[in-house]
Amino acid sequence: MLAMQMSDSILINGSFNGAISALDRGFTYGDGVFRTLKVVHGLPEHWPAHYQKLVKDCSAIGIVCPSADEFINDFEQLFSIEELVAVAKIIITRGEGARGYNPPAITNPTRVMIKSNLPNYPQRQFDEGVMLHLCETRIGHQPKLAGVKHLNRLENVLARMEWHDPEITDGLMLDIANNVIECTAANVFARYGDLLITPQLDQCGVAGVTRNQIMARAHSLDLKTAVETIDLKQLLSADEMIICNSLFGVWQVRQLEQKKWVKQDLAINLRKTLHS
Repeated sequence: MLAMQMSDSILINGSFNGAISALDRGFTYGDGVFRTLKVVHGLPEHWPAHYQKLVKDCSAIGIVCPSADEFINDFEQLFSIEELVAVAKIIITRGEGARGYNPPAITNPTRVMIKSNLPNYPQRQFDEGVMLHLCETRIGHQPKLAGVKHLNRLENVLARMEWHDPEITDGLMLDIANNVIECTAANVFARYGDLLITPQLDQCGVAGVTRNQIMARAHSLDLKTAVETIDLKQLLSADEMIICNSLFGVWQVRQLEQKKWVKQDLAINLRKTLHS
């Protein structure tokens, strides 16, 4: 066993004294899934939706997801109601296995929860919007993993290494067919009049919880929603562009490469809607 240095910020299978085996398939093959979410006063924000996504993603790769009660116990151990806000990262792997790609017929999934501070996002990103880099790294197609937040994130790592400008908040990623998919750490929406479109993720990409919530609640802002294939030219012609994830919520994009958008209210209104 390769023991990790434990602290009061990490639980492995519900224990502060746990360890991860060098034979764990999450370590050897990226064989697992994860989620990152906000915890407010000890309570995981939008937990039913996040747990449902964990179950769905585990099922997609043939892992039995741990019970909701086990995760609730982890939250209770790691987080306090006195804490205003923090971040939980949940990792589920298939567990230990011998060398070779073929997994054992019976495995015991490894469950990890990591507590960290919420990033100190500059207020201007909420007030004025963010600038994006257009990534050269493309996302490959694998329909069996499309939508799943699996542990194989090397494409995102390589994409994130492409810029060092602190003014750039995230990078827009295209697939191998040059269609818009997502940012390195966020989903994407484009507004055309009263129609809000998010990219089709049937070949690749991660279908995030906040993305789903926006599609479910956009009608309250008199917006129709659609999931469509979008190329870069179409995206750049949008009236407004936003990005979203479970930590910052929603931001307007003010600039992508040479394209600039004027300040508008969709991101602000969506943030209010998501917390209503």
